[in-house]
Amino acid sequence: MSEHEHAAADESTTEATSEKLVELAKRRGYFFQSSGAYGGVGGFYTFGPQGASLKGNVEDAWRDRFAVAEGNMEIDAPTIMPEPVFEASGHLDGFDDMLVECPDCGESHRADHVVEDNTEYEDAESLPIPEVEEVIAEYELVCPSCGAGLAGQAVETFNLMFATNIGPGDSDPGYLRPETAQGIFVEFPRLKEYARNQLPFGVTQIGRAYRNEISPRRSIIRVREFTQAELEYFIDPEEDDPDLERVADVEVTLYPAAEQNAEDGSPIETTIGEAVEEGVISSPWVAYFLGVAKPWYEGVGVDMDRFRFRQHLSGERAHYAADCWDAEGEIDGNWIELAGFAYRSDYDLSKHEEYSEDRFTIFKQYDEPKTVERATVDPDMSYLGPEFGGAAQDVVDELEALAARDREAFAGETVAIELEDETHEIPVEKTGFAVEEQTEAGEHIVPHVVEPSFGVGRLVYTVLHHAYREDEVDGEQRTYLALEPEVAPTFVGVFPLQSDDDLETTAREIVDDLRGAGLSVTYDDSGNIGRRYRRQDEVGTPFCVTVDYETLENEATTVTVRERDTTDQKRLPIDELAETLSAIRDGELAFEEL
Repeated sequence: MSEHEHAAADESTTEATSEKLVELAKRRGYFFQSSGAYGGVGGFYTFGPQGASLKGNVEDAWRDRFAVAEGNMEIDAPTIMPEPVFEASGHLDGFDDMLVECPDCGESHRADHVVEDNTEYEDAESLPIPEVEEVIAEYELVCPSCGAGLAGQAVETFNLMFATNIGPGDSDPGYLRPETAQGIFVEFPRLKEYARNQLPFGVTQIGRAYRNEISPRRSIIRVREFTQAELEYFIDPEEDDPDLERVADVEVTLYPAAEQNAEDGSPIETTIGEAVEEGVISSPWVAYFLGVAKPWYEGVGVDMDRFRFRQHLSGERAHYAADCWDAEGEIDGNWIELAGFAYRSDYDLSKHEEYSEDRFTIFKQYDEPKTVERATVDPDMSYLGPEFGGAAQDVVDELEALAARDREAFAGETVAIELEDETHEIPVEKTGFAVEEQTEAGEHIVPHVVEPSFGVGRLVYTVLHHAYREDEVDGEQRTYLALEPEVAPTFVGVFPLQSDDDLETTAREIVDDLRGAGLSVTYDDSGNIGRRYRRQDEVGTPFCVTVDYETLENEATTVTVRERDTTDQKRLPIDELAETLSAIRDGELAFEEL
């Protein structure tokens, strides 16, 4: 069987295993463990020339769909932020994993991973710590490193954030951000001005995040430094609705919490419109972004037969999420999280307003002015000052807050407030309490947030895994990556058929022309032509152009263009090559139509 007679490769392909993929990734420059010269360090990976290009193409595709096409703005915030940011966000107290330490070798392990790897439990992360300890004892689970029994060992929480200091000497404590989201939330007071104080609006960010994983594993799937692509979409929950008609017919595989909890539960096949109508997805906004994401994932090369959206169980939802769905891809029989789609309500902005000195609200203009009753206080400071000293202003703040939420508290002769865990009775006549009619043109509201959060490294791994193929060409085994042209690191390889000055000159002129047209091109004149094809196949280059003697001999100069997956070959005029290949890359033309 000759190269150009090779049949459709999908009929004789085999899927990747992670071992094969990791070996290919290292050999061909996709990714490898960092600091190898010093023995490597767990949880940190370097993306090589091919991997950095693939990763960048995935990020560009995400930016085009979730920032440009949706009309959202993009920022780039620092990766280190001061401690008060994470105190407000809840990460200091609620960003923990479960840790169990081996009594013999002293190695620490994620307790939920130990359970999931050795029992039928699939989502041990959602279990409370006492139950995880019971499962470890019941199944007599052992240390993955040395085999010592873990029964009876305490499972403890471990905060995943990397701590640092900002400045020298008695510097301010800070942390490497565990998510890019907080860089958006803390800048909301300024970002809302760029959005002209009009809801809804979205802010995107692509950048590094850091989590001090207890046991990083599975190559770039679980690491300590990674790239996120996140969208924070700010809405008025009472007025803003998504355009569900745009995604209503998108077909999806959903795995709701109810099905996960059922004894015979399984994923369901439906559409976004039906899922919202039937209440399977409670938030229309989450549903909208699931509908946007599904065809995007397919476009960058995720196998839709190994893709689903799974709803978080109540025990595994983040502290800020009212509801959350994960996009998941199947790898070696396991489902891994690719993205989270969370309805964060007003949690983040309310917390930052509470802890900071800025306003995290939007002024909502009424259609017509409204007359409303407002409870106000105008305390007698000649009384509060001597009575409470330096805490007098705190008393005023408590009285104002109490009047706003419970005016009946001022119905008696005294009103009780809590101050530093002590109750104080204050004469109502000294508070200046009154209920007044006010005409208002609008009100300040705290927007709610919908967040699609994508893990870029995990997606790169999944795209490579789902693109891995093995087949036979001309009696030889071939490995290739069936990457989508939109994300492939190199779009076309250009070869002279043999080592010949005229062939090489023409080939290099073609390289310049194709690069001038904006195509990613590699030039290769090393080894026989079959070996060069195999190299490009293995890194996923969709097309190869070969300059041969027919190119030089014919008056109408043509070259051979070879398609990666089928190995079919066609001759195309050189003067039409850039235009034709650009049209194929942009989806305007199919190779088989040539």
